[in-house]
Amino acid sequence: MNDSIIFRPIGVIRSEHLVPRETPIQPVYAKACRGRVELLPEFADGLHDLDGFSHIYLIYHFDRAEAPKLRVKPFLQDTERGVFSTRAPCRPNAIGLSVVELLSRESNVLHIAGADILDGTPLLDIKPFTAKFDGITPTRNGWQDEVDEATARHRGKRGFRGGRSE
Repeated sequence: MNDSIIFRPIGVIRSEHLVPRETPIQPVYAKACRGRVELLPEFADGLHDLDGFSHIYLIYHFDRAEAPKLRVKPFLQDTERGVFSTRAPCRPNAIGLSVVELLSRESNVLHIAGADILDGTPLLDIKPFTAKFDGITPTRNGWQDEVDEATARHRGKRGFRGGRSE
């Protein structure tokens, strides 16, 4: 097995989120949060045809995550869970994934909604979300089924104090 895998950023994600504890934990709790993806100019041609999709996956590096842990207390509960059953940033490989709404494109810049990502986060990849491939209705949601919607909505926003309402 190869001991290392090297990725280089293809751009940077910009958002209003500067403090981790004040950043919503998932796009569903950040619907009103706008942001942009600034792709490096040499990758701009790869955005061709992307504006035909309403949502995209952003794959990024949690560059400010805490040291990796195998057991964590997720934001939605005070119960310790295995890190792979959560979306906590303190993972063995600090890779993040968000599905965001693609609002528009200007050259090498994508304007997005649902930005739950810290400003300045290195972008590793972009993939289109498509209902044909990704529109799966889960049959089991693990421990998250134990969290009622009101608790999830309250904890999911964490310390976010944005001026817009959702």
